[in-house]
Amino acid sequence: MLALSLFSGAGGLDVGFHAAGFRTHLAIEMDGIACETLKKNSEYAPKHVWQKPIEDVTDDELLACVGQREIDVVIGGPPCQPFSKSGFWARGDVARFDDPRAKTTFEHFVRVMRIVKPRAFLLENVTGLALRGRDEGLQFLKGRLRGLGYRLSLKVLNAADFGVPQSRERLFMIGVRGEDDVSFSFPTGAFGGEGQPSHRTAWDALWNVKAPKDVDELRVRGRWGPLLRTIPEGENYLHHTARGTGEELFGWRTRYWAFLLKLSKTRPSWTITAQPSQANGPFHWDSRRLSRRELARLQTFPDDYKFEGTIEDVQRQIGNAVPPVLAEVLALEIRRQVLGRPRASLSPTLLLGPAKALPLPTPHATRLPAQYRDLVKKRAPHPGTGKGPGATRRGVYSEGAALAAV
Repeated sequence: MLALSLFSGAGGLDVGFHAAGFRTHLAIEMDGIACETLKKNSEYAPKHVWQKPIEDVTDDELLACVGQREIDVVIGGPPCQPFSKSGFWARGDVARFDDPRAKTTFEHFVRVMRIVKPRAFLLENVTGLALRGRDEGLQFLKGRLRGLGYRLSLKVLNAADFGVPQSRERLFMIGVRGEDDVSFSFPTGAFGGEGQPSHRTAWDALWNVKAPKDVDELRVRGRWGPLLRTIPEGENYLHHTARGTGEELFGWRTRYWAFLLKLSKTRPSWTITAQPSQANGPFHWDSRRLSRRELARLQTFPDDYKFEGTIEDVQRQIGNAVPPVLAEVLALEIRRQVLGRPRASLSPTLLLGPAKALPLPTPHATRLPAQYRDLVKKRAPHPGTGKGPGATRRGVYSEGAALAAV
């Protein structure tokens, strides 16, 4: 079964589809470091890797590469920054479809679909693509793809519901060509069972990862780095607010939620981001940045998967990727429901193995470093949803805004 991969990044979708029995014939990705990562992993590598923007790929090039082969599925996640919720926090709004990255990539995704005519496609993006009243990009895609004869199914999935040790919500769209009697139904989150935990935890992923050799590389720097060790496991800067149990250094909810965010051994990791700031986590419970292998484990990349570049490059590649375990679950469903080729077992092969017995967190008794003591005072809380500086500059954003047509 053949796949064509667009906006491939480090290959999260490709690895998952490979585990489900697909082979990526062609991957198109503009980032050179990500392309080197794809090529380096020979077991999972696409047959062809093209390093170029999708708009530079011509129709003739595509047709020549595909030849007489029938592509079963096109997979890809166009750049999500134009629709990311973090933009709402930072600026009160995001460019959405006014961002040329969004319209250009969506138009060329549709162009490739028109040329290749796969049986099905899988498109992934942030949930902000479907915010009611701000979903022009989603409506563009739905209109164009339906015009090509694809029946569409959309759903927001949390990767933690499928065995990924990370809470990560993303919007998935699956289209099936020319099958009026097929309405694709997404798998339901069914990880765990009677007597088993409902979600894999960060401890499940990291308990047997060797301690990193370069501790200095993982040190949290900047103004707030030394403060991280005063944050209890599983908490964030809210520990140091009027409603927390630490010293009052910040107003309640006046910082982005990931500020000084630390992993908990008893819960899934929070979302691994592609471009964290110096003080935004999630950080390891040992009060440091996560290592390359730890990031890969939380995203469910196989242990033999190698990433090119600096640790910042690696986090960007991993944070932009679809967790391979979730990709495998979706690939198995496409294989079964659309292609009529079910695998004997629908259980993902990439799932983590059993974890070691969980040690209880040690009591938290770290004293406030001296450089922060003068900052302790009464702090005003955030004024409320839609009333913060960014929201008042560019219009109100409601955290509870409904997702449109999902």
